[in-house]
Amino acid sequence: VHDRVHAFYRSNGVNPGRSGCELAQNAGKMVRDTRRLYSDFFNPSTEGQHSEKDPDRLVFTMNATMSLNMIIQGVVKAGDHVVSSVLEHNSVIRPINHKIIREGIEATFISPDGEGFLDPDDIRRAIRPTTVLVIINHASNVTGVVQDIEAIGRICREADVPFAIDAAQTAGILPIDMAKAHIDFLAFTGHKSLFGPSGTGGLCVADDAEIACSMVGGTGVDSALPVQPEEFPHRLESGTINLAGIAGLNAGLSWILDRGIDTIRAHEMALLEHLQDGLETLPGVRLHGTRRLDRRVPTLSISISGCSPDDIGKRLDAEYGIQVRAGLQCAPLIHKHMGTDPAGTIRFSIGPFNTMEHIDQTISAVSTIAASH
Repeated sequence: VHDRVHAFYRSNGVNPGRSGCELAQNAGKMVRDTRRLYSDFFNPSTEGQHSEKDPDRLVFTMNATMSLNMIIQGVVKAGDHVVSSVLEHNSVIRPINHKIIREGIEATFISPDGEGFLDPDDIRRAIRPTTVLVIINHASNVTGVVQDIEAIGRICREADVPFAIDAAQTAGILPIDMAKAHIDFLAFTGHKSLFGPSGTGGLCVADDAEIACSMVGGTGVDSALPVQPEEFPHRLESGTINLAGIAGLNAGLSWILDRGIDTIRAHEMALLEHLQDGLETLPGVRLHGTRRLDRRVPTLSISISGCSPDDIGKRLDAEYGIQVRAGLQCAPLIHKHMGTDPAGTIRFSIGPFNTMEHIDQTISAVSTIAASH
């Protein structure tokens, strides 16, 4: 990723669509190729053929937060109703709450069961005649629990309600088939398991999904138009795009496809299993979320009796060189549901470059810290 970004910016750092020069055309090709790469990734082809999905409906953003805001702002209006869950990140909770305060929309936040799973029938029961969007976190950034998006998608399609997922925790870890799961909008970020640079992400819009633009401006095309162009990607992309970041997204996903998403997941989940097994035997340590490896991503939150998550996080970093995320992880509703607010939890996130030695060191460090309290 570093090499690709560096090489691209040294040779092709020219804004596409603003000039007919060769460098701009090269940059435009890289962007188009990356659109196709990601569009096909979220809409897998059959028998080696290109997906029929329109790649121009894959638009680039700064992050999943921007993508989720675009979905909510572009679909929900005054008087509408939204169904979501208490599992959500603030990237969903706050835009919905702002809509409630400013425009008088209504929202229902579904709670999960004791293991962190949403019951799709709860979503079915929450849908009203005024419901215009169901938006769900594919996997919790707190517990790592993965939801059954195919079952939820079927319910949404039967009710003729658009379905959106926050794939910040799953894009690059789990295969996602938008058509199979009846997903209308998929928001992703680049800096997590897609190995892209910070400040990158995107939104994939189904070919039959309707969404209004929420930000307008220059597009490099149809400059005489007094309003934003209707065609994709220009409907949702305004201004200069992050060329270096898109080059990095291309490199990151290319690495995943070359190595194999199943190979990466098998390695990460073996480490997660070892971490779970080692931590759940420690006195005073509580693990949150299901233990089912087939229904989670390699993210694990724990609590230690009598210990402040913030203090534990600082000790793990300073004394053992182990970086974790302590606190509420920008998802306050799930912590309230789990009873871990206001302090939150200690969250471990495993990646493909971690080793079994790292996990053993982590178990040993947590054991020492827990025993000292």
